[in-house]
Amino acid sequence: MSETRVLGELAVLDDVGPPRRGRAYPAAGATSALLLPAAVLLGGLVLWPVLRTLHASVTTDGRWVGAEHFRTALAAPGTGAVVGRTVLWALLVPAVVTALGYLLAVASRRSQEGGLVRLILLVPVALPLVVTGVTFRLMYDPDPSRGLATLVAARLTGRSAEDAPQLLGPGLVTVALMSAFVWAWVGLAVLVFRAALDRVPPSLADAVRAYGGGRRHVLWDAQWRPLLLRTVAVVFALVALGTSRTFDLILVMTPGSVRDDAAVLALRVWQTSGGTTTGPGAALGVIWLVAVVAGMLVAALFVRQAWPPPRAEAGSKPTPPAPPRRLFRLLAAAAAAAWLIPLVVLVATSAHGQVDAAARGWWSAPPGAGSYRALLTGGELWRALGFTLLLATVVTATVLVIALLAAYPLAWLTGPAAQATGLLLMAATIVPVQVIAGPVNEVLGVVLSSGTARGLALVHVALGVPFAVLVLRNAFADLPAEQVRGARLGGRRWWGTLRRLGRHNLPAVVAVSVLEFVQVWNDLVVGLLFSGPEATPLGLFLAGQSRGFVSNSGVLAAGSVLASVLPVVLIVLARRQLVAGLVAGGVR
Repeated sequence: MSETRVLGELAVLDDVGPPRRGRAYPAAGATSALLLPAAVLLGGLVLWPVLRTLHASVTTDGRWVGAEHFRTALAAPGTGAVVGRTVLWALLVPAVVTALGYLLAVASRRSQEGGLVRLILLVPVALPLVVTGVTFRLMYDPDPSRGLATLVAARLTGRSAEDAPQLLGPGLVTVALMSAFVWAWVGLAVLVFRAALDRVPPSLADAVRAYGGGRRHVLWDAQWRPLLLRTVAVVFALVALGTSRTFDLILVMTPGSVRDDAAVLALRVWQTSGGTTTGPGAALGVIWLVAVVAGMLVAALFVRQAWPPPRAEAGSKPTPPAPPRRLFRLLAAAAAAAWLIPLVVLVATSAHGQVDAAARGWWSAPPGAGSYRALLTGGELWRALGFTLLLATVVTATVLVIALLAAYPLAWLTGPAAQATGLLLMAATIVPVQVIAGPVNEVLGVVLSSGTARGLALVHVALGVPFAVLVLRNAFADLPAEQVRGARLGGRRWWGTLRRLGRHNLPAVVAVSVLEFVQVWNDLVVGLLFSGPEATPLGLFLAGQSRGFVSNSGVLAAGSVLASVLPVVLIVLARRQLVAGLVAGGVR
């Protein structure tokens, strides 16, 4: 768009259209200013720490040692088992979540109870992994008089209380952890698959039937090949990357005596180096980082095309699919009932006093408000809640502003430049924070002071910006040319155009805001690595309460319930905007 004078009057020439869409790009000076905040954050708190970790993995006091640290780390007792469990998590758990998510999305479509089923499945998505760990540790308590799952397993196997299966014992602890993770993530897979199924054009199925295709051909040629294979890749990759962040779950859910039997690289890197930079710890971090990036690149090969398909034409009324069969509806109802059990256990345990919750199961004692009273009369919970609310609000606002500024110029890139930018943002998004904790603390020690609230907020901002930029960039790039033209005509300067484009992409803005707020609110690992005495977030407070788990179970359950209210409300209220915002623009 440009301005000129015609017959003495100021005229606006609209040169924004599909053939010349690059003219929506801001001027070079403005582009540099818009990208500067994101570039400084990612360069100083992501890129340089990664390079510093790579350097530490092959040097000792500045002296080159080659693969010595890698040999030392891999030769340490139990490292082979740790790597094997990490691979198992990355392959088995995403496969289970993807399969269950698809089946339950199909089973809960076009039925009266489908909305309630999806709502129940969605609630665990919003819970902090610390709370998920607390919930399943209560269920899997080795004492059948307290652990509901242990009691049921003992009854089913006909064993006595002394011989009851130990679900948190060395042999089953990994299975128990995986079950908790699947419970927490299936709801997200259901939402994504439901959105994908709703966007399948009915005309595809009609065309397959017109050529004599049966139910099997409709499923394969009208659903899986054009759309759902890419959706499976998206869900599988998303969950696989999520399994690399099981640190919170393992730390809270596993008793200390079996923690090494459940350890994965997320835990081993922290145990090896903590918040410092050491040779063997850096070597393990590099191995983990290479594996995560390789998985991201493989997943990108399957999701290069846009998802979901283009919007339906205005005025078209596709024929709704038939309701699912009775068997599928029963499956959805059974899944919803099963997903409710852990929530009931958590709430019921919180409704008992400290002594009753520690001595016997919630089903054998009268309810009371003793645990809530003990928790709310102390000042530590209120300080943690207030600090976390302030931290999450400030971080979310900062991330949103920086991401909007950076996404605006990046959205108009095309071809290899756009693909390279997308891969770099994805890579920055998936960098495990344990891998770069030592170098980040070094940066904070120079810029601010490590262990302060400002430093903690800065780390959260740096970790949240890549994902936010990626989502908003894709959403901006997906806007129709007419909306871009209208924004350019209505905005005399780039900030006016950006404001109008943001309004057109409200679902993506809401998705980024809600997810960033919930991520900071639910966090444990960042607080554990970078917080100090003056900065104690809610996740760290709950993790501290879990050290004396049995004696604190009532208070810990009450704290978990209170910590879950706000993220659950936000996710439930914004669930439609979340899906619409996350898939805007597909994967570019």
